[in-house]
Amino acid sequence: MNNEQLLDLVRQMTLEEKTAQLLQLTANFYEGTNVEGQITGPMEEMGITEQSVDASGSILGLSGAQAIIDVQQAYMQKSRLGIPLLFMADVVHGFKTIFPIPLAIGCSWDTELAEKSAEIAARESAVSGLHVTFAPMVDLVRDPRWGRVMETTGEDPYLNSLFAAAFVRGYQGDSLKGEPDRLAACVKHFAAYGAAEGGRDYNTVDMSERNLREYYLPAYKAALDAGVEMVMTSFNTVDGIPASGNEKLMRGILRDEWGFDGVLISDWASIREMIAHGAAEDDREAAYRAIRAGVDMEMMTPCYVHHLPELIESGEVDEKLIDEAVLRILQLKEKLGLFDNPLRAADPEREREIVFSKEHRQVSYELATKSAVLLKNDDSVLPLQPDANVALIGPFAQSPDILGWWSCEGVKEDAVKLGTALQERLTGGKVQFAQGSNVHTITAEQIAEALEVASKADLIVLALGEDSEMSGEGGSRTDIRLPAAQLELVKQLKAAGKPIASVIFNGRPLDLHGVIDESDAVLEAWFPGSEGGAAIADVLTGGVNPSARLTMSFPQSVGQIPVYYNHFNTGRPLNPEKTEERYVSKYIDSPNEPLLPFGYGLSYTSFSYGDLEVSSNEMTTEESLSIQVHVTNTGERAGVETVQLYVRDVTGEVVRPMRELKGYVKLALAPGESGTATFTLNEEQLRYHHSDLSYRSDRGEFHILVGANSRDTQKKSFRLV
Repeated sequence: MNNEQLLDLVRQMTLEEKTAQLLQLTANFYEGTNVEGQITGPMEEMGITEQSVDASGSILGLSGAQAIIDVQQAYMQKSRLGIPLLFMADVVHGFKTIFPIPLAIGCSWDTELAEKSAEIAARESAVSGLHVTFAPMVDLVRDPRWGRVMETTGEDPYLNSLFAAAFVRGYQGDSLKGEPDRLAACVKHFAAYGAAEGGRDYNTVDMSERNLREYYLPAYKAALDAGVEMVMTSFNTVDGIPASGNEKLMRGILRDEWGFDGVLISDWASIREMIAHGAAEDDREAAYRAIRAGVDMEMMTPCYVHHLPELIESGEVDEKLIDEAVLRILQLKEKLGLFDNPLRAADPEREREIVFSKEHRQVSYELATKSAVLLKNDDSVLPLQPDANVALIGPFAQSPDILGWWSCEGVKEDAVKLGTALQERLTGGKVQFAQGSNVHTITAEQIAEALEVASKADLIVLALGEDSEMSGEGGSRTDIRLPAAQLELVKQLKAAGKPIASVIFNGRPLDLHGVIDESDAVLEAWFPGSEGGAAIADVLTGGVNPSARLTMSFPQSVGQIPVYYNHFNTGRPLNPEKTEERYVSKYIDSPNEPLLPFGYGLSYTSFSYGDLEVSSNEMTTEESLSIQVHVTNTGERAGVETVQLYVRDVTGEVVRPMRELKGYVKLALAPGESGTATFTLNEEQLRYHHSDLSYRSDRGEFHILVGANSRDTQKKSFRLV
């Protein structure tokens, strides 16, 4: 259908049909889903009529090709105007083939592989009947107490923007209609959900508009520039107004300023939640505020279907707002080709061939190897030698709980376990197992068994971490250390006097005290996905040389949070050489710096940096600077070094961060080989939002900082003239 035909379709719809088209419900409202308690119970609970269900526009959370075919066909038989359903789901880091959590994917610094993971997730989802994924989540995060940091790619707006665009390209491809194995992407959560106070989910967000634009909005804009079809509102307030009713944010910035003309959907029940926020008296006012803000689709509350007709009849809401929303939804359905083929790519036979295929799992494996960050490796304890006699101890030694919170259709039992994979690789050695502890509890018998197994080994590999329920949505924590039971296990095994290599499976940066000092080596595995055990085993045994770099700082303790690399200097900065000074910005019981900085990660080889070379000590608006540094692999193994470029604007109209990431180059070098990391820096990259929100640069002095992470850098200066 062309746009005029879609407009004609809108004109044929009754007001009730139009408002129903804005309603999104879960699968148990629909015939053919075989969900226990379908239709009657949920309809009564929400006050939804059968007519509203029959005319509704989209369905949430159903998957499986045959199930979706059945529901779509039953729905189309009842649809007066032949308008098909949209099927949506949270395909966050894989459908059935589960990839590492997005925070881990960020640590790969590999946007091409991230794009590939989204493409595979789309292929598996589309053949299983889905049309839209609620991904990518691009919220900038600085507080690891928040459980949903596992869904983001980190604390840097530049890097988050690169990954946001990559995920959108992977999900959507070049043409949704021409490529039915793709999904429409929905960027979330607009906006600033990652800045929830205290790291507590759904909590208040309060910041200046300048801060919002400088750090939190860029990744959403990058997703829009990449062509994302949908945007999801966030649960939080923005400048005191819940996002789902925030006209300035949704119509002012998203629609008018950025020109977004796709579908805007509320997060689960967030329109009705305006009442709890104190921004709406009842469902009627919530509907009024949301439609005026430009929210097209209401997820799982009935405010629109119950109250938009009367708001239009009373003249409080112009019907054209509903027409615009319906048209945008119909346009998305047309882009997906649903009017031509309501079943789209859903195909049970192809589903069996494609979903969880060997090819897809291989990409999951590769991404997991590139996402594991080596945090410590004293005395080259890792990699394990082929003939090593290893005691593998801990609650994650043979745990399948390595997929993470948002694992969609992933099955834990399908995940490759670390112990099984390690046994297969140490063909000349031996792996002996002990549970050691559970995730949260430990017994004297478990300790005794662990010590017995450790006494017979040359080296201990400790498999520790959070279970998947400890992060993700609703998974906020005030104590981000490992559970006490696991810390006790580490303490007991440390006394055994054997080298310890700890592997951590988790969904957030942790306070690693009680582990990192007691271990000779620490490997951050995150939740690595379906092939996680195989990938981590290959990193431990040296089949893969780790190359990942942190995209969130690891704190010394919760008391430091938020701690992030691109902070301000303050008026009384701490001089590292005068730590005894009192009246400076510092803690008296902790360093200011994080335990592990943004960009940090080790390798099984070593790299040396030559002198930093800059083409000029002046930059103009017309001429860029060329920046080079030579890097040599000084070790005995091939490896990848991620050379990072940071810039500091020394004096600005608004205070500027101590450093900001502006680029990176990955150099793959053989032993003894040298390579050159070359960067181009121009005036546009020096711009920022001033106090009047204008986006421009300031003349004056700048520092160029290049190195292996945000802390360990070389510096040169130039002036923008």
